[in-house]
Amino acid sequence: MGTTVGDFLIARLAEWGVTRVYGYPGDGINGLLGALDRAQDKVRFVQVRHEEMAAFMACAHAKFTGQVGVCLATSGPGAIHLLNGLYDAQMDHQPVVAIVGQSARAAIGGSYQQEVDLHSLFKDVAHEYVQVASVPEQFPHLIDRAMRIAIAERTVTCVIVPGDLQQVEAVKQPPHIHGTVHSTVGITLPRVVPHDIDLERAADILNAGSKIAMLIGAGALGAADEVIEVAEVLGAGVAKALLGKAAVPDDYPFVTGSIGLLGTRASYEMMNGCDTLLMVGSSFPYSEFLPKPGQARGIQVDIDGRMLGIRYPTELNLIGDSAETLRALLPRLQRKADRGWRGTIEQSVAEWWQVLEARAMQDADPVNPQRVFWELSARLPDECIVSADSGTTATWYARDLKFRRGMMGSLSGGLATMGPAVPYAIAAKFCYPDRVAIALVGDGAMQMSGMNELITIAKYWREWTDPRLIVLVVNNRDLNMVTWEERVLGGDRKFEASQDVPDFDYAEYARMLGLGGVRVDRPDAVGAAWDQAFASDRPFVIDALTDPNVPPLPPHITLDQARSFTSAILKRDVEAIGLMRQTFKDVTAPVRPRKK
Repeated sequence: MGTTVGDFLIARLAEWGVTRVYGYPGDGINGLLGALDRAQDKVRFVQVRHEEMAAFMACAHAKFTGQVGVCLATSGPGAIHLLNGLYDAQMDHQPVVAIVGQSARAAIGGSYQQEVDLHSLFKDVAHEYVQVASVPEQFPHLIDRAMRIAIAERTVTCVIVPGDLQQVEAVKQPPHIHGTVHSTVGITLPRVVPHDIDLERAADILNAGSKIAMLIGAGALGAADEVIEVAEVLGAGVAKALLGKAAVPDDYPFVTGSIGLLGTRASYEMMNGCDTLLMVGSSFPYSEFLPKPGQARGIQVDIDGRMLGIRYPTELNLIGDSAETLRALLPRLQRKADRGWRGTIEQSVAEWWQVLEARAMQDADPVNPQRVFWELSARLPDECIVSADSGTTATWYARDLKFRRGMMGSLSGGLATMGPAVPYAIAAKFCYPDRVAIALVGDGAMQMSGMNELITIAKYWREWTDPRLIVLVVNNRDLNMVTWEERVLGGDRKFEASQDVPDFDYAEYARMLGLGGVRVDRPDAVGAAWDQAFASDRPFVIDALTDPNVPPLPPHITLDQARSFTSAILKRDVEAIGLMRQTFKDVTAPVRPRKK
């Protein structure tokens, strides 16, 4: 036999520029695996420990490169395993194509082993395009449309390929007859800029304002220069949604940092004081951290018109690319002569960094998690790539790390799922083998899936130009974010049966795999551990024994939150004494002298 459907499928992906597929084998995709074996010089297969990790890696591939991420799974259970990682990609608007196997065509509908209605299964996560192949003539347009729609809509698409069809001889060009579809490779994206009249309206609103706040998100990645220039002209401050943390460096004095429960006091104060809000490439969902309705005139810029006007009652909604729109807007803006508002923002930012340092240096039992992140911040290598997991690690990532120009970072934004930090970092190393990757993980996520992906790291690290992939495990023996939510949001005490996590020596496990590792149980050992990790000649795990009672304080504590927290204490929370001690330290840290 000549070229099989499997061979054609892989070759077509290569024509689209795909060089890597993340996946796990199974007999439902044997024909595709054989094709990948024959095409190793064009498309690389990366073997993960679990299909969910493959989907996370495909999502991270898209986030860090801007190109389509591709994942591969077998029929039935393998396909099901992809879902969580695919939803991560879909909810963060990343182009990912999932290729999955299926039972043989003759068996479909016969309750065959591992037969699952995959079209229905993927219909939500890949709702823009999910198709089941039935004949070889479909494959040019199935792959082309899956790729093209993923790129154009920044979404997840899926092609389902029955196992027997993968081995059939390919039809590279369908016959020129009625009822066939003829397709080609490629897509060019447009320059999307609002009309001049709408840019003038936006400029009028911004020029009329005297206290302007900007909120940027993932849509502003790649628009750093434009955001900074607009902020300079308008005397504005710049707050960042989580997915936009790397969009603008943190070393500008007017960048207030993250916003929301995980955000900064500087961002909170800016939103409460502004009279004009300019949102760029962000769909930050928590309206209580935005200006009160009627307080500020609002403008929103987003490439996706469906996301406009759903977070704040904006006066003007502009569909446009962030960089292009800001670039077109700039000549219409008037430089603010009065820089009093800007001065207030910069003072608030400077004071907040002092607060964070004071909190980080407070004693804890045994190690303050804030210190672990604070010590990392000053040591972040140029152009490093940082991933964080959901939980309190996301809080310290959002607040304590100062990103510089050229760095990248991400986490699960819309889905906020546990588990992506380690696979994100692995994908970063495959995409940029000469850059340092750092995964910031809680012990819950590490036990859920991160430990297994250390095996993947052990398998591949020797081929990376720079072998450094550092995994920080925040080991507090507690599912800490949920524990705090039980207390602060629900007014309940910690439920030990659900929240306690078994202790485990992650550093020793890393060493068993041939990686580097160190356990940190003293605050004065934190900096040395980071230095050791960055000097290592191999991937490295820092197992930091941290205090679960250090509170991820919101930028503003509401009366309801205070009441709920007090209720948890009165219900004799198992950590009541430690909670009160550490919360008092963090609340009062800015006004108490720092220990020398």
